[in-house]
Amino acid sequence: MALGLSLSALAGGPVAVPGGSARAQGTPGLMEFRWDNAKDYRKLYFFMTDTIRLKRSEYYLMLRPKDRKTAILKLTITIPKHFDSEIRAKDVRLCRMQEGGMLKRTKCLETIPATIEVAANGRAIEIFPETPISDKETIGVNLRLVNPFNAGMFQFNALAQAPGEVPISGYLGSWLIQIEPN
Repeated sequence: MALGLSLSALAGGPVAVPGGSARAQGTPGLMEFRWDNAKDYRKLYFFMTDTIRLKRSEYYLMLRPKDRKTAILKLTITIPKHFDSEIRAKDVRLCRMQEGGMLKRTKCLETIPATIEVAANGRAIEIFPETPISDKETIGVNLRLVNPFNAGMFQFNALAQAPGEVPISGYLGSWLIQIEPN
């Protein structure tokens, strides 16, 4: 019987899965395909509670200590123009994060006091922490929103301004968010 089921599966026939269909979590895959894999692109870790379009979701856009070299005075997240979801400042928070895995979930441990501004066109989120954020701890931006209508891949970029005399923002990396059709 087991051999017959295996041959049926290899031949492309229907295979019964105990417990119904499986759903993937909103975590990045182990392998990521990019058409133009530039050496300057840096992949950042994230977690989403739902990847289906038009579903309510929470995004945890994380910055681990290895993702940055200095403290952060200002954090800017750029959002692509084809990401057609409304982001409101009241639904964004900066947190000290617990990175999830097999035995624990990704979550905000503590909200970091910060001023949060969303650009009028919704293409950038600027976060100004009250005190510079150390590069020794995992932080993240928690967004609560409704996923966009359009399915596809969306690249959110992280730019950070370090404390110092020259107020210039540097690229930290990107989160490649994927929204499924259904």
